[in-house]
Amino acid sequence: MTVEGVLSRDGMDTWYQVVGDLGGDRAPVVVCHGGPGLTHDYLSSLSSLASTGRAVVFYDQFGSGRSGHLPDAPAEFWTVPLFLRELADLVEHLGIAGGHHVLGHSWGGMLGLEWAVRRPAGLRSLIVADAFAASRTYTAEVAKLLAALPEDIRTTIERHEAADTTESAEYQDAVRAFYRRHVCRRSPVPQEVMRTLGALGADPTVYLAMAGPSEFRLTGTLRDWDIVSRLGEVAVEVLLVSGGHDEVAPAAVRELHEGLPRSRWELFEEASHMPHVEEPERFLDLVNKFLDDVESRVTP
Repeated sequence: MTVEGVLSRDGMDTWYQVVGDLGGDRAPVVVCHGGPGLTHDYLSSLSSLASTGRAVVFYDQFGSGRSGHLPDAPAEFWTVPLFLRELADLVEHLGIAGGHHVLGHSWGGMLGLEWAVRRPAGLRSLIVADAFAASRTYTAEVAKLLAALPEDIRTTIERHEAADTTESAEYQDAVRAFYRRHVCRRSPVPQEVMRTLGALGADPTVYLAMAGPSEFRLTGTLRDWDIVSRLGEVAVEVLLVSGGHDEVAPAAVRELHEGLPRSRWELFEEASHMPHVEEPERFLDLVNKFLDDVESRVTP
């Protein structure tokens, strides 16, 4: 069973999709996509989690995909609190505030961490895939990956970023070479990923405002984001997942692992930033076992 709907509040519309039965015995999983400014499409394979009897909730965050857009909003409009309010409104609207898990990928994992430090009463567990704890750590580690690229690719990226000509075709070609190494190593790139990238290209407002023009330097509203000192406030169990070739390098994930009171970390050595796409069966099996284990020990 799949149901779609739109949550409207304060002049903003959030599109969502529920796969499975929210009235079942197992707590649903709310999936938070990355970007910021991507869509849920590239995570759609996670709908298979519903085969175990738990509902899976997808949504396109405001400003993205099928949800409302505000292309003329100033950059300072797009902040962490905006998306935290949206997540809170969604779980309340769906009647699952009293019991749910959150699975966040990349920026969605950062959003999930911000949700967890607030200790919402109904949060059962958190799965953080390919995310980091501090922007400064991410940028320092991604700089090492950039430095390791073939010289012609690296110098092309550096030259265009210095000249602020990141919209050029030459720059975009060089960036795609980085993506093939560190974002999605699966070839050909799956259609659900291409749909997400197409939606981002159609309206990059949120991405540009919060991240910036590229993956290499965070120049938007997330440039100083840092949750390291607050990780001790996360009370639920956390599953960390990342790739050995990930643009979110293992050193950045280790900072999360060491700061969280109750975390497990699974490193997919041959994957990059999308283990759920590159090794989908292993990813789904890992998540299902984690959720089953948590629920066997957590009293609703």
